[in-house]
Amino acid sequence: MPYDPSDFPPFAVTVDLVVLTVRRHALCALTVRRGEEPFQGQWALPGGFVRVDEDLASAAARELAEETGLRTQDSGSRHAAAHLEQLATYGDPGRDPRMRVVSVAHLVLAPDLPAPTPGGDAGGAQWTPVAGLLGGDGGAPAERLAFDHARILADGVERARSKIEYSSLAAAFCPAEFTVGELRRVYEAVWGVALDPRNFHRKVTGTPGFLVPVGGTTTRQGGRPAQLFRAGEATALNPPMLRPEV
Repeated sequence: MPYDPSDFPPFAVTVDLVVLTVRRHALCALTVRRGEEPFQGQWALPGGFVRVDEDLASAAARELAEETGLRTQDSGSRHAAAHLEQLATYGDPGRDPRMRVVSVAHLVLAPDLPAPTPGGDAGGAQWTPVAGLLGGDGGAPAERLAFDHARILADGVERARSKIEYSSLAAAFCPAEFTVGELRRVYEAVWGVALDPRNFHRKVTGTPGFLVPVGGTTTRQGGRPAQLFRAGEATALNPPMLRPEV
């Protein structure tokens, strides 16, 4: 039998973005206030429909720029480039009241970014502490996200927490040059735990290829001058930086 597309119900593909950064020593996610129905006025993850002429990564980068004014690559920035990867695919038939929509979620890890500028159909954009979006210790979330975005965000946060155990991606939350103390605060923010400074310093400086001294110091955190490092060539950490049990 010849193939007839009309024999199959239509559905759309979207991209949703879990954009994580560390601000004021807290793990924060980028959220946008929806300017249109469904869920008008409610906070959500940035994202939107994939155009027929673009691939998924291009759609993710475009939606991030359109809704927030942020970009995954900025050659003129003093920060390291943001990390972008596919997270998971979400296709529950009832996840979007408009029609059958399959979303390919992406995870973006970035250094301390400026306040986002809303655009497109977004009515607002802000960095929101993850703890207030997901809840914790039995408490209810302070903000309820639209669609199934709370589940997507939870999956993205857990991916980030796991990846910095075995990879060097924690440095993606840091500026191009950073101190061990700044890196430690990234781990503490992402994992939600306090780490012993001396033990952490010994581990990260003793992990081959993780950190490279740049030959300078800084006092931007106050106190005595601290040595500056940049990310090394290693992508996998051996031994890994296992998170403490809580």
